[in-house]
Amino acid sequence: MSTAQAQKSGAVTAPPDHLGHVIFIAAAAAMGGFLFGYDSSVINGAVEAIRDRYDVGSAALALIGCAIGAATAGRIADRIGRIRVMQIAAALFTVSAVGSALPFSLWDFALWRVVGGFAIGMASVIGPAYIAEVAPPAYRGRLGSFQQAAIVIGIAVSQLVNWGLLNAAGGDQRGRLMGLEAWQVMLGVMVVPAVLYGMLSFAIPESPRFLISVGKRERAREILTEVEGESGDLDARVAEIEHAMTSEHRSTFKDLLGGGFFFKPIVWIGIGLSVFQQFVGINVAFYYSSTLWQSVGVDPAESFFYSFTTSIINIVGTVIAMIFVDRIGRRPLAIIGSVGMVIGLALEAWAFSYDLVDGKLPAAQGWTALVAAHVFVLFFALSWGVVVWVMLGEMFPNKIRAAALGVAASAQWIANWAITASFPSLADWNLSLTYVIYTACAALSVPFVLRYVKETKGKALEEMG
Repeated sequence: MSTAQAQKSGAVTAPPDHLGHVIFIAAAAAMGGFLFGYDSSVINGAVEAIRDRYDVGSAALALIGCAIGAATAGRIADRIGRIRVMQIAAALFTVSAVGSALPFSLWDFALWRVVGGFAIGMASVIGPAYIAEVAPPAYRGRLGSFQQAAIVIGIAVSQLVNWGLLNAAGGDQRGRLMGLEAWQVMLGVMVVPAVLYGMLSFAIPESPRFLISVGKRERAREILTEVEGESGDLDARVAEIEHAMTSEHRSTFKDLLGGGFFFKPIVWIGIGLSVFQQFVGINVAFYYSSTLWQSVGVDPAESFFYSFTTSIINIVGTVIAMIFVDRIGRRPLAIIGSVGMVIGLALEAWAFSYDLVDGKLPAAQGWTALVAAHVFVLFFALSWGVVVWVMLGEMFPNKIRAAALGVAASAQWIANWAITASFPSLADWNLSLTYVIYTACAALSVPFVLRYVKETKGKALEEMG
């Protein structure tokens, strides 16, 4: 039986005494995802104060940095290693948190937000790539889902922190707190998880595949022993990885080209997954949730509660995905999620097609919109929220994995920006038709998965491509 066959049958998997260590490694790497979610969400608690003080939309500033960081992180990781990129990202998160909390003017505030966005982009690439490369095949889906779990927990924690600080400041984002304005403290608190991320990066090993690519064969074998145990033929595993990298070199942007349509087909599939994940409008549910809840009749003072329930549903859905991603596979989860999202989004489109009465939807349509939004978030979280990050970390060949993931993640940030920036104008034009557009994107994701996306459950990374 070949090594790949052994892995598929479960012969080469982490035994119980090693699994706890592998979970720690994946969780430490996923701290970048926590910061990704935290930084993306924390700004929502401060945005009104920032607009009042600087008259600027800070979310867009960060998204610029996100796209650049994602596009470059893969190539950097192929040259200096995955762990070094994590440490650079942690340092940038820390600097951004301090600079954003203590800006001298609009221009340095904008700079720190872009720096923070660059760190988010790097973390969004390196976490999935690293986890996929250290995780045993039988556990790779569940461990890969740690990235999305960390993101949604980061969003929820930032909402709680913002709520607590806002209450402590008397409900005023510009109220005084610890000698600063409340919004400054909200942004500065991110120093804590940023420093923790940096410390954890020193406690986990480098990717064995990166080590083999730079000729450190023995160290790679030691790490494979740590994460896969000694039950399999580790020399054969090292030889298999070396063979997969034969005649390969460190990936460059040029390696992604080919196939007649600029990028290789596999890169386009990764870009497609990223774009569909954003074009269903998931970030509208988080970035504009308070506004939406108020439009269906929720009191502004209670809108935080409903926004937080959305985060809880997001976490529940992510846990469901973590349970099933290695059991039923990536493709079935994606299709189930797409169908569920179509239902939720279509109901929202129907509810918002009714005219407002005294600034609110009629009761039946208001409650339908509220429930449908939670249904949409649940099905997104148990499918595309997790599956896309898992697949992006494992679907590309070794030669181009980090660089291709960087391009796909960069496309995701550009799509994120497009949806985030266009929603206010689209909502003013016709909120119902806006949700029809998102519904159509969710529906189109089904034939895309069926036609182009291959199942990666249980396969060794050397089989990808």
